[in-house]
Amino acid sequence: RFPEYVRMRWPVPLTVSYGVIRRFHGAAARTMVATSALKSELESRGFNNIALWSRGVNADLFRPEAAGEKIGEPPIFIYVGRVAVEKNIEAFLNLDLPGTKVVVGDGPARQELETKYPKVRFTGYKKGEELASLVASADVFVFPSLTDTFGVVLLEAMASGVPVAAYPVTGPIETVSNGVNGYLDDDLRQAALKALEVSSESCRNFALDYTWESCSRQFLNNLIIHDSEIAV
Repeated sequence: RFPEYVRMRWPVPLTVSYGVIRRFHGAAARTMVATSALKSELESRGFNNIALWSRGVNADLFRPEAAGEKIGEPPIFIYVGRVAVEKNIEAFLNLDLPGTKVVVGDGPARQELETKYPKVRFTGYKKGEELASLVASADVFVFPSLTDTFGVVLLEAMASGVPVAAYPVTGPIETVSNGVNGYLDDDLRQAALKALEVSSESCRNFALDYTWESCSRQFLNNLIIHDSEIAV
């Protein structure tokens, strides 16, 4: 999504930046993308040789048992990721929700958002068991981005038994099924409230299908297919 991220900061037309990106990737034997929706979009923009390569999650680290104490009044609605304009975080922070909002991560917009939203808990960058504990302690993972192409954090939340609330856009539409592991809605508040009713076990079971082993196998298969095409 570099063209979209550039346009958020400078008035560069998407046709120009996508032209540059398309030329760059045109030299590749394969351009691997995480979702079928993104594959279709890039093909409509003139990209060739697009192959699917999904993502995986460390289900040993991200697990329901990692949950620690709640860091605020429940229910806990959490966002994890880069704190920057392209993540559309304010769409989450502006929601009228019960309980506590938590933002885990760092980035250029953090200081401004901390000042603007004093009731939100900003933890800064976390990793490892500390991150896993924060995620598993949440009740709903809110993903406000409109531009992410997949969002591995969604799988990490699900593996932790935490349902996801997001917009029905590229990325979430590939991994979030309403009532199974979260909710998608153009009204993010409604999605977040509905997600409170989703089973933790159902979220975990969905994420277990996204292993790093299957992810690696898919990557290698893309290389094997390319080699066989060259031989032909």
